[in-house]
Amino acid sequence: MASVAECKDELTQFIERHTEEPFYYQRSWLDLLSRLYGYPVYALTSRATDGALEGFLPVMAIHSPLTGRRVVSLPFSDYCPPLVTSDGATRDLLDQALTLAREERARYLELRSGQIDALNSQPGLARNDLYTRWVVPLSADTQAVWKRVKSPAQRQVKKAAKQGITVRVGESAGDMDTYHRLHLLTRSRKHGMPAQSRRYFRELWETFGATGGVRLLLAEYNGSVVAGMVLLVSGAMVRYAYGASDERFLGLGPNDALMWEAISWASSAGYTRFDMGRTAKDNPGLAQFKRSWGAVEEPLPYYYAPEVAGLASTSEQSWKYRALTTCWRRLPLPVSERLGGALYRHLG
Repeated sequence: MASVAECKDELTQFIERHTEEPFYYQRSWLDLLSRLYGYPVYALTSRATDGALEGFLPVMAIHSPLTGRRVVSLPFSDYCPPLVTSDGATRDLLDQALTLAREERARYLELRSGQIDALNSQPGLARNDLYTRWVVPLSADTQAVWKRVKSPAQRQVKKAAKQGITVRVGESAGDMDTYHRLHLLTRSRKHGMPAQSRRYFRELWETFGATGGVRLLLAEYNGSVVAGMVLLVSGAMVRYAYGASDERFLGLGPNDALMWEAISWASSAGYTRFDMGRTAKDNPGLAQFKRSWGAVEEPLPYYYAPEVAGLASTSEQSWKYRALTTCWRRLPLPVSERLGGALYRHLG
């Protein structure tokens, strides 16, 4: 079991060869999470008899007095499969992760890996199929991508333009602060959930903004920002990570304008896939929205040992989830901002 720093150059080359979406494997992302939330990072590797690297899985240990001890691959990262050259390497990485969980006295191990055949047959490993993933295939022909967008979504994009919605690219930390204000409002009032801190979004911008790893889009109406979207960019993939909007202006279609701007830019820039993020299977409305943009549904199981547990396995229809969201919506916004920032390290 090695630190990420010890394996940096070798891991970087291995990651580049074995995934088209390397964002969550980057040392800069792992360092950001560790710096903000205090999670120790472990680089699990599998090697052949000649020492050649055959597998890599980053994991983090979370020690929380509120949500318990656990080992996760990877906090705040919806999709992080082991990068391997064989099923044997997958099993080796799993054995190492289970050993680490025991050493950390973790209540459970959580692997946010998506569909992995070698994990389905492993004894003592429980599979949870709460989520699916939605990915839009892209091509350099933006008009061909537009034609795959369903008519209702196309109409909303055209409506937004007629209503005077414009989209610009964020260029500064101040723009990210503007987005965070909308993010806090959306998470707290619409979703009834804690929001990531302003510091998190600042660090995200400072770490990845200059290199293009983060792209911020802001929708404006009459000179005011009414919606925003944060994209994570790496390899051949553009990932929709965060979105927020002022509900007073939703009828103007700012979110649709942002989505098409993101997809069309990704297409013209040569990326091949646009990840619209995970969706709970018990949220058919959101699934239909993503389908209307030409997204294709992919399985996104998570694996647990010894049993399914934790916040990522909690259905939005459960009484626990509903109780939390109902209570959170009632908090004054300044209180929810401070409390959410303090709580977030316990939610990874």
